[in-house]
Amino acid sequence: MKKHNFNAGPSVLPREVIEKTAQAVLDFENDGLSILEISHRAKNFQPIVDEAVALFKELLNIPEGYSVIFLGGGASLEFCMVPFNFLEKKAAYVNTGVWAKKAMKEAKAFGEVVEVASSADDNFNWVPKAGKDYQIPADADYLHITTNNTIFGTELLEDIDSPIPVIADMSSDIFSRPIDVSKYGMIYGGAQKNLAPAGVTFVIVKDELLGKVSRHIPTMLDYRTHIDNGSMFNTPPVLPIYAALQTLKWLKAQGGLKEIEKKNIAKAELLYNAIDNSKMFVGTAKKEDRSRMNVCFVMKEEYKDLADEFAKFATSKGMVGIKGHRLVGGFRASIYNALPIESVQALVDCMKEFEDKYAK
Repeated sequence: MKKHNFNAGPSVLPREVIEKTAQAVLDFENDGLSILEISHRAKNFQPIVDEAVALFKELLNIPEGYSVIFLGGGASLEFCMVPFNFLEKKAAYVNTGVWAKKAMKEAKAFGEVVEVASSADDNFNWVPKAGKDYQIPADADYLHITTNNTIFGTELLEDIDSPIPVIADMSSDIFSRPIDVSKYGMIYGGAQKNLAPAGVTFVIVKDELLGKVSRHIPTMLDYRTHIDNGSMFNTPPVLPIYAALQTLKWLKAQGGLKEIEKKNIAKAELLYNAIDNSKMFVGTAKKEDRSRMNVCFVMKEEYKDLADEFAKFATSKGMVGIKGHRLVGGFRASIYNALPIESVQALVDCMKEFEDKYAK
């Protein structure tokens, strides 16, 4: 039975990326060694990092004056590295969910933190908009946002015009659509949603913003350390970087981010339309803020006792990873770049079949 991977992360990767990475594990570039056992200083690995950086810049159209680096671990470390490197006196944070709240908590250890907006009172089912729901404080060192919220299924699809640097956690929607990088001071994210296996974090940072804080920054936590050493200050996560390169090549072969965005819109519309026209299911996020990456839905009140039954039914049909987060309940279908529209259609068909069987 074919499996349809809706896991929120680590998540689905293009099949060819998995196959090429698997081959490199067995024999890296016909060198007789596995990529798992080569030195990161090997002459045939540096070009991997260089090409990955070049494709980052090409696909995202990153302007001059920005650096791209790869760090070990996940995006949670950036919650502390960001204020370490950028917070001198005050920082502004938009609270749109669990990860935004965690980032804000870490920043409070470094200076004044202002929560300029929050959708917590509505269980984070919408995204506050700059200029409409809040004003950006001009005296803050930066504004921190989380563009996509995997748990609650909301997404900010517009780049913000800001008088201060915008720092964005784009862990789960990077490369899902074109963005104007020049409107950001820094973009970061864990790669395990739309880019690579878990273990590597990407950082895109505007060089001129670094080195402005007065505090001492430990060497490993200073972004300049990793820029100056080309992501090689310490041993980088070799395998995830290799896999990331294969995904970047796949993205380019798909026609770039404009084409990927078209596909993502089509997948999201297919699933949201099925939810909106259902007698049994209902979406949890406000329509104008619905995520294209993570579709959250629950049973309507009169059918909530059938939730466990639907979960079992969906599993029997090959659906993997659709259980919703405990903070939302119900179901969550993560439909990242690599998930084919055929899998979304399979889920829609599964929902329709279940509804035809049980709906009153």
